[in-house]
Amino acid sequence: MEAPNTNIAVSELTFSLYQRPLHPELFDIYSRRLVKTEKYEATIWATGCSHVVQVSSQDLWLAELISLPAQLLPKRGLIERFQFRGQRSHKCTLSRGLSYMTDFQIEKMSPNLYRKSHMDLERFARNRGMFVRFPKMAVGGLEPFSYIDFEARPEELHLHAFHAFPDQVTIIKTQSLVDFHS
Repeated sequence: MEAPNTNIAVSELTFSLYQRPLHPELFDIYSRRLVKTEKYEATIWATGCSHVVQVSSQDLWLAELISLPAQLLPKRGLIERFQFRGQRSHKCTLSRGLSYMTDFQIEKMSPNLYRKSHMDLERFARNRGMFVRFPKMAVGGLEPFSYIDFEARPEELHLHAFHAFPDQVTIIKTQSLVDFHS
């Protein structure tokens, strides 16, 4: 598998929300997790300095993803799509009690803070979540990475994702909540 494209302006990345599953062949998947509860099942993929999270319950589907501008994605089932510029919050309620909330922000850092964030998140990942490093793509001694932390509760999935772009000394942070309360 080739290294991810991290030499892209963060403002060119898009955040998309689908009400359907997405096929894994659309993505380069560097790490994956499957989460199952009595109420739902979730697949979490680290796809370079981006991610795909798909959650299903019976015949309901929700997929959240960060993608590159040239990424070919289906139009069918698309609920929302927006670019990463500044800070943003989004909420929506789908059928039969499924609700979704997300917040994201772009944090420009000093090289020292970037290194510290990298070390802290990698340390957290020893106990939970997924941490994927891309050392061959380092810029000025700073590595791109993705850290996706998740907590599966009986009727909720909590996600925290951090995607780091060393050439811009920037980290994208997202927090999402998928709620299946009826």
